[in-house]
Amino acid sequence: MLEIVIHVAEEFWSVLADMAPYLLFGFLVAGVLSVAVSPRFVEKHLGGRGFWPVFKASALGVPLPLCSCGVIPVAASLRKHGASRGATTSFLLSTPQTGVDSIMVTFSLLGPIFALFRPLVALVTGLIGGQLVDAFDKTRDLNMLPMMSDSMSNNMNAPQGNALKRIFSYGFVALPQDISKSLLIGLVAAGLIAAVIPDDFFLGLLGAGFASMIVMMLLGIPLYVCATASVPIAAALILKGISPGAALVFLVTGPATNAATITTIWKVLGKKTTFIYLATVAVTALASGFLLDQIMTVSDVHHGHGSHGMLPGWSGTASALLLLAILGYAAISPYLKQIRKSSFDISGAGAVLKVDGMTCNHCVANVKRALSECSGVEDVRVDLTSGIAAIYGKDFDLSALKKSVEDVGYTVSDKS
Repeated sequence: MLEIVIHVAEEFWSVLADMAPYLLFGFLVAGVLSVAVSPRFVEKHLGGRGFWPVFKASALGVPLPLCSCGVIPVAASLRKHGASRGATTSFLLSTPQTGVDSIMVTFSLLGPIFALFRPLVALVTGLIGGQLVDAFDKTRDLNMLPMMSDSMSNNMNAPQGNALKRIFSYGFVALPQDISKSLLIGLVAAGLIAAVIPDDFFLGLLGAGFASMIVMMLLGIPLYVCATASVPIAAALILKGISPGAALVFLVTGPATNAATITTIWKVLGKKTTFIYLATVAVTALASGFLLDQIMTVSDVHHGHGSHGMLPGWSGTASALLLLAILGYAAISPYLKQIRKSSFDISGAGAVLKVDGMTCNHCVANVKRALSECSGVEDVRVDLTSGIAAIYGKDFDLSALKKSVEDVGYTVSDKS
């Protein structure tokens, strides 16, 4: 038993050291994107029907570090502000599959071919799904709000300190808080797979063909796996006999779908769009997995993984220690906030809502934005740990506040 624990720990550290330099760089780029790409910029490119709004939605979604839980409220808000069903679906399909952080981790663990192929698949998936929705779902777009004015956008994105501070605050604090638990679980799972499952186990059990892809798809669709945390698991599965194509199927379906995502898409975009969404994910995942297996083999993955060993050995160790510290702090910070929850001041609030369903900092931003757009609201403060939203202002309508939160995919279970 002790030998297995040691083996798991060794594999955990090995994978962490391999991916840490690239993930830290991905965090930095994600921080830059959070400052450079505003909601106004995204919204003004996603209105109307046709190819270009769908293409831009898919392309914008590829580098953004949003998981499937975080992308839903963003997409719901985009939809509310005039994005077409096709563009919204395209954004929903491409965004959770990849992000700059997961692309860097894919490069570090699976090699450059896989790292290039994965975002390309996300882009194509978004294009296909968005075009299909525009072609087959002709439901009229009702109850859309106008696009945000520049003044509103600037007010909602007012800098909290200088740009450099905001970059590091998002990239190395907010984003790690969103993915730390799932990433640490993914690393432990990868270590367990490497330590416990014999080499080529899945090859003997499932074979190298279509059957293994179907199994990975059926596993990935209902399961919640974030785009970054799924990579160590996929790398470990490849070592145990899964083909690169089958691993890609898991990397597409896991982040793009789960039970909560499907339910919310049904509510926000309707049943026809939901069926198109699921069919697009399933078909493109299987097709891209089959294509990848024609391009590369398991040995190509191993060769690609070793091809970026130009980094000095100490950089992996130093980066792993830094990444572990960042993830560890991110994982325990909600509990520290709970201990110090009195610091969330709601004195003087005109209304206090209890919001259910917030899981990350993107959720907080979207609830704050939805409430800020309501008439009479002057300021909003939202606490992720307690799920409390404090609203300040005059002459606002409480029912309108609740509806604005529900329209972006959350529920208000209590109010005071």
